[in-house]
Amino acid sequence: MADKQQIETALKTYTDPYLGQDLITANAVKNINVEGNQATIDIQFGYPTAGYNPTLIEALTSCAKTVDGIENVNVNIENKVVAHKVQQGVKAIEGVKNIIAVASGKGGVGKSTTAVNLALALKAEGANVGLLDADIYGPSQPRMLGSNEKPQPAADGTHLNPVMAHGLQSMSIGYMIEEETPMIWRGPMVTQALEQLLRDTLWNDLDYLVIDLPPGTGDTQLTLAQKIPVSGAVIVTTPQDIALLDARKGLKMFEKVNIPVLGVVENMSIHICSKCGHEEHIFGEGGGQKMAEESGVDLLGSLPLDTSIRKNADGGHPTVIADNDSRIGEIYREIARGVGARLSLKSKNYATKFPTIKIENK
Repeated sequence: MADKQQIETALKTYTDPYLGQDLITANAVKNINVEGNQATIDIQFGYPTAGYNPTLIEALTSCAKTVDGIENVNVNIENKVVAHKVQQGVKAIEGVKNIIAVASGKGGVGKSTTAVNLALALKAEGANVGLLDADIYGPSQPRMLGSNEKPQPAADGTHLNPVMAHGLQSMSIGYMIEEETPMIWRGPMVTQALEQLLRDTLWNDLDYLVIDLPPGTGDTQLTLAQKIPVSGAVIVTTPQDIALLDARKGLKMFEKVNIPVLGVVENMSIHICSKCGHEEHIFGEGGGQKMAEESGVDLLGSLPLDTSIRKNADGGHPTVIADNDSRIGEIYREIARGVGARLSLKSKNYATKFPTIKIENK
């Protein structure tokens, strides 16, 4: 007769592609129950897996059925995203479990498009997600989200409600100014605006807040490292040497301020001719993979140079919304699962579990 130990042994043969280890080692298997010829397996992931669940259920069912006597398998999957460790001494943001910074060393590599699609993909996988546009000089998220609403005061009288767009809680300086109005501000004003946008927004129970950073390693990035609790960062690059050189600087910056880099996304990795189907690496080949290997981080995914990505973002319906079932939409969701999974393996933040102690003189 089959037993729990045999099922565990069988499940160890399956490696989760996002965690990079089997589910027993990852402590994702919470319970195994065997009754006669039926096995029930309870799985709990620390990252959202909605689009991955059918594949996982099929894989685990096949593994369990290799055990003699097991004919029926029930797989139950639960997602529970928790807060993870951030920089020491940085105050948590009310209503936000994890902040993920999306950064690049230089402009023009598709960072903002990646940020909005990452946020939408995390939501599509089942998480509660927000998006903060931290590019004060060149806010682009209002257009990409197809929203021009003005943020409304919250009921508490001290916060602003985030603007809802495609199911995301969002905030941007772009919601408060005309699209063509230039922000002629010095650095201190920009960093103060970033902190206000973050802390004066009434975020509601977010699993992830994705922050779309401006390019470079200047004032905004320094403020992020010193005053904003960041759980992890994603670096966006293109394959050419110049972009990779700057992307490495961004990666090193996060390492110096003790923010873990969850991985690298390579944009514009290949061009496929819409007329003849010819494939060409017009910006170089393998640069993102090489950078990831040299830096000891993961390549989360490679995206093609495809006009639909640009058209969808410019039209206010990014690819994950406009064409979710396409191959590009699936790549974004694979990247989102990879980001969530790698973050779930990091140390957890227990600071919010402790009660606030107040001392009063009576």
